[in-house]
Order: sequence, then structure tokens, then C-alpha cells
Amino acid sequence: MKDNAASTRRNFRWYMRYLHNKVGFFIVGLVIIYGLTGLLQTYRYTNLLKHDVVHEKQLETGLAASGIGAGLRMPNFKVDRIEGKIMYFKDGSYNVETGMAKYVTKEWYSWLIPFVQLHTTSTETRVHYFTVLFGVALLFMSVSAFWMFKPGTKPFSSGVWLTVAGIIASIILLLMK
Repeated sequence: MKDNAASTRRNFRWYMRYLHNKVGFFIVGLVIIYGLTGLLQTYRYTNLLKHDVVHEKQLETGLAASGIGAGLRMPNFKVDRIEGKIMYFKDGSYNVETGMAKYVTKEWYSWLIPFVQLHTTSTETRVHYFTVLFGVALLFMSVSAFWMFKPGTKPFSSGVWLTVAGIIASIILLLMK
């Protein structure tokens, strides 16, 4: 009878394991979204899942190259060639007389933008509460994992060593920048 009572007793370890299970399945959905959009962020300077968008922007007439770059918000702007009154640059042109700039940019499809912006949210947006929730949930999952196994057992010890290895690997990665 004593064994039955001990097996049904709900202690702190039981609650941590229960919450770890439930929160873990919730986080799976979040990790899928953050993981996929994180990959997009990693390859943001490539053309992965991007399409051409044609822009026309009226600038002041007679601008120098630095003024055109600033007006179009293009870092490292460089004029490739000049033919008459037209300045050509990468993926576009600027008419010195009219001030009209025409250029093409590669941009993510509109349905991807809100997902990718999850990685760049600031406290001014309401979405930042979602990212804070995700961060807190991941932190909970990390800490609650230590209650999955009894201290002193082989799985617990290997879990601690893997945690230390993960921390060291993160520090090495940051120092390699």
C-alpha cells in the first residue's frame, strides 16, 4: 500500500516533468516558425524566397553619387557608368535632369515579412510580448530539463555535461566573430 501512495504522490519533480511535457509541445510550434524564419534571416543577403520589386522614386535633380545613395537608402552606392544624362548603378538608373530614379530590389514575399520580423521586433511593437513569451518558455524548458532525471544518475550527469559543453561552444562561437 505504501508503494502505491508513493507512486501517486505529486511532488515538485512530478509538476516540473508535467509542465515540461505540456510547454514542450506548445514550444514545438514556435520553434518551427522561429527556426524557419531564422534560416531566412541567415540568408537575408541572398535571393532565397525573394522576388523582384521595381521602384520609381523622385529625387532632387543633379545629385552626385553620394546624394543618390542617401536618397535611395542604399549603403555602398556606386555609379557604374554615365550615358548622357543617365547614371547607371547596380539594378537601376538615375536621370540627372528629371531626378527620377528607377531601380529593382529583391524582397521577401509579403506573406513572409511578418514571420521574419519576429526576429527583429522591438519593444515599441505589441509582437515583442510574443517573443518575450517564447524566450521565457525556452528558458523554462532549459531549466526544467534538470528535473527529468534524478540527480546522481547517469542520464542526469550526462545532461549536465552536455549543458556545460553547450555553454562552452556558445562562448567559443561568440569569440570567433
